[in-house]
Amino acid sequence: KYLILYSLLYCFLYCTRLNIGSATPYLVEGGWTESTIGILTGTLFWTYGIGQLVNGRLSELVGPSKFIIAAVVLSAAANFLVATQTVESVLILAILWGTNGFFQSMGWTPGLAVLTKWWPGKSRGFATGFVNAFSGFGQVAASCAVLIAYTWFPKLGWKAGFIVPPCFSLAILVVYLLFVKASPSQVGLRDYKEEDPQKAEQEKQMRQIVESKGILYPYKYILSNKVFLIWVVIAFGTGLARYGLSTWIPLYFSQQGFSAVTSVASSLVLPIGMGIGTFVVPWLTDRFCATERLPAAIISAVIGAVATIVIFVLDASELPQLILVEIMLFISGFCIYAINGIVFTYAADIGGRVFSGTCSGVLNFSAYLGAAVQSVVYGFVLDNGGWGIVFLSIAAFNLLIAMLGLIGYRKK
Repeated sequence: KYLILYSLLYCFLYCTRLNIGSATPYLVEGGWTESTIGILTGTLFWTYGIGQLVNGRLSELVGPSKFIIAAVVLSAAANFLVATQTVESVLILAILWGTNGFFQSMGWTPGLAVLTKWWPGKSRGFATGFVNAFSGFGQVAASCAVLIAYTWFPKLGWKAGFIVPPCFSLAILVVYLLFVKASPSQVGLRDYKEEDPQKAEQEKQMRQIVESKGILYPYKYILSNKVFLIWVVIAFGTGLARYGLSTWIPLYFSQQGFSAVTSVASSLVLPIGMGIGTFVVPWLTDRFCATERLPAAIISAVIGAVATIVIFVLDASELPQLILVEIMLFISGFCIYAINGIVFTYAADIGGRVFSGTCSGVLNFSAYLGAAVQSVVYGFVLDNGGWGIVFLSIAAFNLLIAMLGLIGYRKK
């Protein structure tokens, strides 16, 4: 129940975050510039990343369920407030969207911390992959919610994209609250016993650390691990590549001559690939490389780089090539977000039930640092039509991930 309902909740939480990316063609039609969109999305990524850094640890101390509920309610409120503004109120919009980023950060790391209480190490790749799959499908949910908003309420203009999507996340929250418990003990079950001796010993050491070293020492513990630091940089690359595509692909189709509706619809293959990739690949690591998941990240990164370069070479305005663009979008989304799923499987592995929230918070901070960088840089680049820089730099970061993976594998 927890796995399914939290996955659905987090999927629809994206309706209050990725709605701005899906609505890009409509926002431009409503008078927004690419630079303004880049500033707003970049602001959210910065505040989201900073929130991840602190909220993972705070949720372990205060209780993760409270954070998850607050994330949905406050994010919906921030979206509704954005809809009360005008296009000219860039500063106010940036403040509201940045605040929304912090609220959004309260939903992921606490959820992953709860997940580790229900799912032991031997099946954690499946569980984290399942949740990540639904976060990938969150782009689909956001795109569909935006399409519904502008189809059913055209008179609202660009504001419909910030009024209708939050209603979906609030509705799922009600179902979540009715059926979900945060730990086995809350339903009268015993906590599972970790069967992997290495992971069991690791959790024991972590509990001793928390008891003897204080509440902030877990940060020092994980950041002193050189392999963990490599994963931090990998997370940065995945954040840049993932949002470099998902934020701007609708605009890419729009500039190829597609209508706003067709641009959003044509972009859906990307998040579908993301959702499938981030479920399948981490699950496969449970079976084939559960103790060392870096090889899967290396392979995914290389394939993702090649697919992204092919998209750049093709011309989406030509029908035969458009089909190939869609196939390459699926493959690039599959591979890039598969790496993201492996990142958080690793976070659950290294943090266990004691401070997986702290580990995933640090990694997600790095991922959204990458997302923030691409948002501002690509926004200004695309004001001058620089699609080549976008696609080639995304491919380059994928190759960097592969190189770092090889270094980390050798160190391990």
